Amino acid sequence: MLRLVSLKLGRLYRYVKLAVLGSLAAALGLNTHSLLASLQRNELSERRFLQLNKCPACWGTSWCRKFLNGQLRLESWGRLRLFDFFNVKNVYFARYGEPREGSRRVVLKRLGSAQELADIDTKICRRATGRGRCDLLQALHATEFASLNGDVRLLTPDAVEGWSDLVHCPSQRLLDRLVRRYAETKDSGSFLLRNLKDSERMQLLITLAFNPEPLVLQSFPSDEGWPFAKYLGACGRMVAVNYVGEELWSYFNAPWEKRVDLAWQLMEIAEQLTNNDFEFALYLLDVSFDNFAVGPRDGKVIIVDAENVLVADKRLIRQNKPENWDVWYESKFDDCDKEACLSFSKEILCARVTVDHNYYAICQNLLSRHATWRGTSGGLLHDPPAEIAKDGRLEALLDECANPKKRYGRFQAAKELREYLAQLSNNVR
Repeated sequence: MLRLVSLKLGRLYRYVKLAVLGSLAAALGLNTHSLLASLQRNELSERRFLQLNKCPACWGTSWCRKFLNGQLRLESWGRLRLFDFFNVKNVYFARYGEPREGSRRVVLKRLGSAQELADIDTKICRRATGRGRCDLLQALHATEFASLNGDVRLLTPDAVEGWSDLVHCPSQRLLDRLVRRYAETKDSGSFLLRNLKDSERMQLLITLAFNPEPLVLQSFPSDEGWPFAKYLGACGRMVAVNYVGEELWSYFNAPWEKRVDLAWQLMEIAEQLTNNDFEFALYLLDVSFDNFAVGPRDGKVIIVDAENVLVADKRLIRQNKPENWDVWYESKFDDCDKEACLSFSKEILCARVTVDHNYYAICQNLLSRHATWRGTSGGLLHDPPAEIAKDGRLEALLDECANPKKRYGRFQAAKELREYLAQLSNNVR
């Protein structure tokens, strides 16, 4: 009986698969002319495709000249709108060309699905008029985004606290940094909000409220050694960042030596974001194999999705001394049997100086046997060589880092794991 059911389900799957392929073939056949036109047309030079008409309810305009002049072109199938159904995250690959530099690959992001972007318009309308649909540009002037225009000198914590993960618990020092490094203005370098144009202030605030990833990349730039993709610019509701390389999951079955090196780099990233000279702790609230990429030439691991990053100012915590501020905080292991689970309290992350969250996130979701991704399990360091498996030290450190048995065990395990991985990969640190 069970075999009969499985055979029927197998046939049904094949029929559905054939039906989908047939529908795609029919669509391709019926729309050959429009598809050819799509391949010839450069949509990245069209204001409508860029949603430039939404500005200043957009991400910026610093790269509009490059877009509108045709310096960017979508790659191959990215030009076909038929495949947008599969591109849920609205991420595109394109070629960017400079006359003297030749062309290079870049990544374009709308920073949300089509529904999420539509929800932004709805939320703005509801805040301004109480209705879901309205004249967006007029409605903006009746929102809190407009109230911070005019002669407002500084962007202050009480004005934006809780708008997004980035500013869940902002300090004045962090907000001054965001404004001073804002790349969507010609006169960057000043922390005074009033030095920005009204439209620039509006764009900054909307980005901060709805998807602060561009602000993370601008405020903690790769040029200064931060492990994030390089921000290039924006036009309308499209931002451009440099192409890093293949996502981390494509290295899941890479040679052991390569995986060890990648694991060591991931633990170094966790350390850098937790403890740095700037005394900003950047906590990764979403850690999965598709949020990291690896450079094909230098093999460097880079964070390519920085939407869910909480920044805590350790100087402010030491100054304000909230309850238990100096007690080490240990994240609780989350055995949820799903991909990329994390257990954390944003309030505690904002109120403690010593926190193991980043070590926990990397160990549990990427490195240890508890990590699962797209049907695979065992983590990036699965199936070690026989001598390492027999020694048992690696497995013990990974287990203690993901699910510590001793108090403050993760802190010590993370330190020892970084050193052990450096030794295995012949990195002297």
